[in-house]
Amino acid sequence: MKKILAANRSEIAIRIMRAATELGLQTVAIYSQEDRLGLHRFKADEAYLVGKGKGPIQAYLDIEGIVALAQEKQIDAIHPGYGFLAENPAFARACQNAGIIFVGPPPDLLELLGDKLAARHLAQKSGVSVVPGTEQPVHSLEAAKKAAKEIGFPLIAKAAFGGGGRGMRIIRSGAELEPRLEEARREAESAFGDGAVFLEKYIEHAKHIEVQILADQHGGVMHLYERDCSVQRRHQKIVEVAPAAGISLKLRQELCQAAVRLARTAHYSNAGTVEFLVDAGTEEGFFIEVTPRIQMEHTVTDMATGIPGQIEHVTHEAVLEVANRAGTRLAELIKGVIARI
Repeated sequence: MKKILAANRSEIAIRIMRAATELGLQTVAIYSQEDRLGLHRFKADEAYLVGKGKGPIQAYLDIEGIVALAQEKQIDAIHPGYGFLAENPAFARACQNAGIIFVGPPPDLLELLGDKLAARHLAQKSGVSVVPGTEQPVHSLEAAKKAAKEIGFPLIAKAAFGGGGRGMRIIRSGAELEPRLEEARREAESAFGDGAVFLEKYIEHAKHIEVQILADQHGGVMHLYERDCSVQRRHQKIVEVAPAAGISLKLRQELCQAAVRLARTAHYSNAGTVEFLVDAGTEEGFFIEVTPRIQMEHTVTDMATGIPGQIEHVTHEAVLEVANRAGTRLAELIKGVIARI
């Protein structure tokens, strides 16, 4: 590998290029017309306009144009960053078909984890507890009423595809069931192009705990402990804290081990986050989803653990790239990174 393209903009594109530069790789940036003066453009060895004639967002969603540019410029790998095409299996597959390395999980795994119900089934297969809920999307009011009777109120309706707090509604009684379900469906359809929703038990007093994982392509999986993202507004994370406060050592170990177990079952590779809800009253932990990409909040883990470390400025993807290039087990590589810091 000699040349890598950051298929993103701003902060994350700069982080990708910084890590690539330290690995001795040539870096390539893309930019929309509106971002022609963006800092990330000038941090790369090469930079090219994409999505000519398209809007500032659509330019970064132009799969065909980005892959064609990568082929034309003899780019070996594409890193999607977060947002835009980061969790798009069609983009990962287009890279794969073009003979370009996609820095992220394989397309089949992105498809599986993008389906929240399929991810629930994966967690159950791994022996990880899930929130009581429906195993299939709820397509009718009658099915919803039956599920509500079995699970009990309060409930939460969730989009089966997508995330980020969209397509979610709390349902506290039978009278709210139909209108809240329809609201969730409409928002899911608008945001993700699929109105499928399912029902889960709503945990009234919960902590949202997420575990950072790293996995290589040789079967090595490790966790970098947890972050607490319970401070939210409209199901959107506002504050991230590491380590999580107010949970026992036993629960912390259980969640971290569960995250690693699930990643191994899925044959996961790359950086990712396994997310859990913890009932504050019982300290029971329940799996909710996997975010199969780097996140903005990864920097909180960087600062808390020193891995990959602010001193060396090495991102998770850089660690994985060294592991893949050298054929080294991830655990051995991490020891080397720690020794350098």
